[in-house]
Amino acid sequence: MPTTGIRIREANPTDAGQLAQLAEVTFRETFGAANTAQDMELHCRSHYGEAIQADEIVDPSRVTLLAKQDGRLVGFAQVRWRAAPGCVVARAPGEIQRLYVASDWHGKGVAQALMHACIEEMRARGSDVAWLGVWEHNPRAIAFYRKFGFAPVGEHVFPLGGDPQRDIVMARRLAGAFAGN
Repeated sequence: MPTTGIRIREANPTDAGQLAQLAEVTFRETFGAANTAQDMELHCRSHYGEAIQADEIVDPSRVTLLAKQDGRLVGFAQVRWRAAPGCVVARAPGEIQRLYVASDWHGKGVAQALMHACIEEMRARGSDVAWLGVWEHNPRAIAFYRKFGFAPVGEHVFPLGGDPQRDIVMARRLAGAFAGN
């Protein structure tokens, strides 16, 4: 159930600057202490600039969802449709590529609201399986995804700068009742 006052909407190109800023801040807060400054800088520079976010927002194989509270961007998620790793068995997979929430909004239902929106977006586009990659050293995120019915199905490499890291690939079927609250 969405948090009171949180509005989820699809991003448009005018959101790119604000999105790039939140994406980089939340990524650095989440992973900065466990990685080198050089790897973090390389990753953020190649993934979170305003022009990069603008391109992703208009990409027809991707949807960027924004969570806003009184006009302030407090979280976002990006869903995309592309080939899934071989461990994901699906006719039409949808990937939750990113789901991040500003640290001062953790525990307030924003992530749950974004997850519900991601699942509904995938269902609306005919996806039968939702999948994602999560860093093996992120137990909080793994527990969150498990609450929504995701289970480990394999692994893949996530290149963070020059460091090839192990992501656990998790997936869940979209048919039937929605798991998680």
